[in-house]
Amino acid sequence: MRAVVAVLFFVTAVHAGLWGILREKQDAPDFKGMIPSLSYAPFEGTAHPDVDNIPTVEKIRADLKKLSTITRAIRLYSSTGGVEMVPAIANEFGLKVTVGAWIDKNADRNEREIASAVDLAKKNPNVIGIVVGNETLYRDELKIDDLVEYIRRVKRQVSVPVTTGEIWNIWRDNPQLASSVDFIAAHILPYWENFTDTQAVDQAVHLYGVLRETFPGKRIVIAEFGWPSEGYNLRNAIPGPFKQAVVLRNFVTRAEAIGMDYNIVEAIDQPWKFFEGGVGPYWGVLNASREPKFPWTGPVVNPEHWKNAGIALLVGILLSLPILQIVGATAIQALVLSTAANAVGAWAATIFAYQQTHYFVWGSAFALTLGCILLIPLILIALARIEEIAAIAFGQKPLRLLTAERSATLRAAADAERKYPKVSIHIPAYREQPDMLKLTLDAVARLDYPNFECVVIINNTPDPAYWQPIQDHCRTLGERFIFINAEKVEGFKAGALRIAMDRTAADAEVIGIIDADYVVEPNWLKDLVPAFNDPRVGLVQAPQDHRDGDRSLMHYIMNGEYAGFFDIGMVQRNETNSIIVHGTMCLIRRSAMDMAGGWAGDTICEDSDLGLAIMQHGWLTHYTKERYGYGVLPDTYEAFKKQRHRWAYGGFQIIKKHWRRFLPGASRMTQDQKREFGIGWLNWLGAESLGVVVAILNIIWVPIIAFADIAIPDKILTLPIIASFVISLAHFIVLYRLRVKIGLWQMLGAMITAMSVQWTVSRAVADGLIKDHLPFTVTSKGGKSSMSIEFQAFWEAVIGVLLLISCGVLVFSNNSKQVTEIYIFAGVLVLQSLPFLSAVMIAILENSRANDFQWWRNTTVRTAELIGLRPVAMPPIDMSRSEAQREAS
Repeated sequence: MRAVVAVLFFVTAVHAGLWGILREKQDAPDFKGMIPSLSYAPFEGTAHPDVDNIPTVEKIRADLKKLSTITRAIRLYSSTGGVEMVPAIANEFGLKVTVGAWIDKNADRNEREIASAVDLAKKNPNVIGIVVGNETLYRDELKIDDLVEYIRRVKRQVSVPVTTGEIWNIWRDNPQLASSVDFIAAHILPYWENFTDTQAVDQAVHLYGVLRETFPGKRIVIAEFGWPSEGYNLRNAIPGPFKQAVVLRNFVTRAEAIGMDYNIVEAIDQPWKFFEGGVGPYWGVLNASREPKFPWTGPVVNPEHWKNAGIALLVGILLSLPILQIVGATAIQALVLSTAANAVGAWAATIFAYQQTHYFVWGSAFALTLGCILLIPLILIALARIEEIAAIAFGQKPLRLLTAERSATLRAAADAERKYPKVSIHIPAYREQPDMLKLTLDAVARLDYPNFECVVIINNTPDPAYWQPIQDHCRTLGERFIFINAEKVEGFKAGALRIAMDRTAADAEVIGIIDADYVVEPNWLKDLVPAFNDPRVGLVQAPQDHRDGDRSLMHYIMNGEYAGFFDIGMVQRNETNSIIVHGTMCLIRRSAMDMAGGWAGDTICEDSDLGLAIMQHGWLTHYTKERYGYGVLPDTYEAFKKQRHRWAYGGFQIIKKHWRRFLPGASRMTQDQKREFGIGWLNWLGAESLGVVVAILNIIWVPIIAFADIAIPDKILTLPIIASFVISLAHFIVLYRLRVKIGLWQMLGAMITAMSVQWTVSRAVADGLIKDHLPFTVTSKGGKSSMSIEFQAFWEAVIGVLLLISCGVLVFSNNSKQVTEIYIFAGVLVLQSLPFLSAVMIAILENSRANDFQWWRNTTVRTAELIGLRPVAMPPIDMSRSEAQREAS
């Protein structure tokens, strides 16, 4: 424990040290003067000024009082909608004003704007100029002649200088525009022209020089210069708070040195400008709360850095505390878990910082909130998988596992005491192939155990071709084998097993359950029944395995996928007495079954339901990973998916049935058991369902990204999804290599198979939410069914293709802007398509020649012959015929 505590302190210290080391600090020239002019819009919030965002006198006065401490003048962009109140209030604080008249295609509004601008210039002595239109030509709102006419009209009515605001190159390319104004008001915004923050000031000074050379003797004013503090990159131009501070401090220093007239855009962030791409709201030197974003002197630092660090450390510590409850945790195990916990803490701090520095309209706020809500269980799942990796790779070896050695010790003790409790083996069957069921019965007959009976219950199978051969075979095998043919059985498999219990010998202490396709090993009972000599043990479970994994490539990879659950998950769950009971190769103490209420027919996973009920009554369970029986795999991919749907739907039924028993004091389950079941359900049902939900939501979100310039924040949403995928991939590969005895290629196939059921499991969860009682679907095995003519991955193909198309749309639409977040999001769509495409791949494989092992062997031989690695076999030559031909010639 001391080592673990020391590790937690060490990781926390390293985390804190990293925050200190990574604290950004940049130098920039000090600026102690007053900014000549700032663009000002008296609006706040996200409502558009044209709709319902009317400023008040009090708000304008508060703004201008604050601005009067940092600037000598302000530039306006409109003269209506409440902005007309600004010049008079600005005069109270000694601020000069450049009035703006907003000009667009709306002729009536244009007239109102011009009339108001002229009136303001006449009535307010602090008005030093009028800007008629703002980038009107750039937006193609008016022709140049029409704009010039508006300018001339205003000039005739006022005595102050009149101009228009346009991008620098429009001035350069339209000399007639320059000749119609009193001074050139040029906008130079390097961000929008794909210049980096380090190039921005040099570029602005250069273009200022270009305009002076183009228009000698004309007054040149850089009417807009700025850099955004947040938002998306535009190719090489990357916004950021540090970049904004350094760019502006460098610019004003250079501008003052060369005597440049300039105006900084803008004074205060404008959240309502969300339609101007990701950077629209973030050009202000003050944030929307009217607080400075950066200092104009001294080093540029993030004043909120240590607050964010504190949040990260606090969350990391809180998530690390459960490590102290892990019994026998090793130092390396604690190191891995604490590192993961602190990484989540850093992510939480990133969310907090993002929320503090960004503005949200309703849609973006909803999307971010929904994304974070969906990510919370995803992060919990990732942490659970990291915990499992750490436990298996670096933790103690399993302590409760019934190994071959432990079973041998228990068996020796039972032999010495001649304790052989009677076992009643129950084999339920529904329309099973008689030859397959006979193999199962023959294997039971060969059991090396002196005290057992076998009850075969065939239910709802009226065709005598199925049950008559089994009845005859039971007679042949002797009195130990009891045959029951029951019609109109209700309650699915559980109903049949209840009938079997009624025919069970009164002195049977242990009930064994095997499926109709399972061929058991002779030592099954002899090795495992002795575990019941401990009166606390209520159940012993052996793994499933299959004897037909070489039927085809599809069955080969299926078998590898099944093995992972039994060699990894079940072994770990056994350490906390939390195994999932599956209805074959299972031994149950009869009294434990009676206490738990027996087989319940209200779920279609009666085995897991009963196992959980037994644990809720405080019984111990044991698991062995030794193989004591071999069944057959589902015949087809369709059957495989139906089986997985039944398991997932039944699992969800069990959650709905038992969740109250997980409340404090509601059962005898331990906290570790409750946690293991909760995390297990979340890890399986939750992960698959979340994967589908997030994929579909992302498809819906793609048009918004492509056409509305609203991307997904990479550090908040997309990078965690990628990290979760990488963790899941590492979880699968590492644990398979450590625990599952299969080859590399079978492991990769098992991974594809595991991914392929994401849609199936999510459908089962959806069915569980809206449907209470789906019928029990028997898995087709032993050649019972043939392949369906329908394509078995239709919806997976639809969603997978939509994800790939969405990725293509994003990449194509982003080609001109090259926003990094959009490329990352496109990559996420590709990752999300993999589970769906895995299902498509297996469905195609099932119907192709590549599913046949012989095809691979022939292909390998032909390939080797073509590239010269294997000599081509030549046909034999008949020497006698050759001699005869030579003699004839």
